[in-house]
Formats: sequence, structure tokens, C-alpha cells
Amino acid sequence: MPSETIGGPLTPDKVPLVTGEEPFGVLFTQAGCAVCHVIPGIPGANGHVGPPLILGTTGTQRLTDPAYGGEARTVHEYIVESVLDPQRFVVQGYPEHTMPTWYGSKLSALALEQIAVYLEQQTAEH
Repeated sequence: MPSETIGGPLTPDKVPLVTGEEPFGVLFTQAGCAVCHVIPGIPGANGHVGPPLILGTTGTQRLTDPAYGGEARTVHEYIVESVLDPQRFVVQGYPEHTMPTWYGSKLSALALEQIAVYLEQQTAEH
């Protein structure tokens, strides 16, 4: 089941290219992340389709999870990998095949880097 927005399924044509020069709030909202995830510090990012993006707390746990089959060695690498290849590891309790696989074509390299830098700093305490 694809992610849903008020106007229907979240499809590539509804998500503009994100350059990474946007302020963080705009970056995550324009990229569509806020529709499905809770993201500390991002107004309106209170979705529950995907896991909360508090990778400063959960990133290391995911990398050491026996079910993790990815190639990342750091939380930063894990975030990038999760955006580009979301089926590599699906957090337990969340549905498979929900995170769009086309994000790599909608995010510039700078945007992906900005997202990773921001998310690896987010903890449950924020």
C-alpha cells in the first residue's frame, strides 16, 4: 500500500525535486517525509505510517539488529541507504513496501546529505 496524502497516493509527480538548500522544515515537508514520519523539530511531521525518525537514538540499534542486511557501517550511511533502498531493512512493526523507492530521483545529493545530517542528530529526548 503506497503512502497516502490528502490528495491521494504520494506519487513522484507530487514531490518536487528537493535541492538541499531549503530550510530543514521545508526540506522535510517538500520531500514528503512529514506525511509518514514523526520528525523532531519539523512542524507537522507527525505521521505514523513509518517509524519515528529519531536516528540519534535508534540508528545504532537498527545497524546491530540481526534482521539488518544492509551495507551501512554508520548511522549516517544507514539513513542514506534507507532513503535510496528502503526495502533493505524494514523496521519491525511497520509495513513493507510502503516507503517509496523513487526518492533517490527526487532528492539532490545535497538534500540527501542534509537529511542524513539532521536525522542522525535526532533523539527521543528532543
